[in-house]
Amino acid sequence: MIEVNELTKRYGDKTAVDHLSFTVRPGQVTGFLGPNGAGKTTTLRIILGLDAPSSGTASVSGVPFRSRSRGLRHVGALLDAGQVHGGRSAVAHLSAIARSNGIPPRRVDDVLREVGLTEAAGRRIGGFSLGMKQRLGIATALLGDPPVLVFDEPVNGMDPEGVLWMRRLFRRLAAEGRTVFLSSHLMSEMAKTADQLVVVGRGRLIAAESVRDFAARSTRLSVVVSTPRTAELAAVLTAAGASVETEGVPDAGRLVVTGLAADRIGALASQGRIPLSELTTLTASLEEAFMELTADSVEYLAGEPR
Repeated sequence: MIEVNELTKRYGDKTAVDHLSFTVRPGQVTGFLGPNGAGKTTTLRIILGLDAPSSGTASVSGVPFRSRSRGLRHVGALLDAGQVHGGRSAVAHLSAIARSNGIPPRRVDDVLREVGLTEAAGRRIGGFSLGMKQRLGIATALLGDPPVLVFDEPVNGMDPEGVLWMRRLFRRLAAEGRTVFLSSHLMSEMAKTADQLVVVGRGRLIAAESVRDFAARSTRLSVVVSTPRTAELAAVLTAAGASVETEGVPDAGRLVVTGLAADRIGALASQGRIPLSELTTLTASLEEAFMELTADSVEYLAGEPR
């Protein structure tokens, strides 16, 4: 378990993390989301003992990570896949880390096989693609078979097969009872991978809840309506203040309605004696909810200085 309590980090007059509190629990994949400059990487670095907080605490399994000897047995992390010695081979890199953490040498072969790098084990890392370096970083995180795993943008540079493999890996690790904390800017992938979300903006907590609950907070809900009299219903709903898009052929298709709830649409259709064959409320996508709920926290907006 990862626990962050009133965490604050300042750099001069810049506050990167501002009284941030949340808990990441075992047995589920927790996504860490926020616009650029939201304080995500700073928070991860503090959790891993790489930076000291200005105030507040961050603990892993009840204690600060810095107090752990042989840390890879407790927490595995990938923050920057490029931070490796390019002149070393993959097997030499992992073997050195295993020795420094008291990890049995057999784990090197195990994790290379796990991430699909067995055939590249003797090659120099400097010749690896970004996707291969990401796999090596994940192998390093898994080396100590830790109960807590932290990944910052792990799918960068991965091909579609690699993304699918990584998604399945994260979900399997969580199913084994581990704590999996995952930062990513890819909303579609996060929607398929994460169970819970921690969302931050300008260093502050915006939400800590399930993916479903976060998406449901969006005001951009829409209702799909099917009726043989779409043109007539569209006119009624527009007059009531709704925004209506027509799908299919007029008078024989579907409408996508925003601005009115499903019960109100049903009532208006009933008043006009317009038959309905479908009335379904659609929640916003994770991306739509994220864009709406973090709009006030975007620090860098192209073409629109703040």
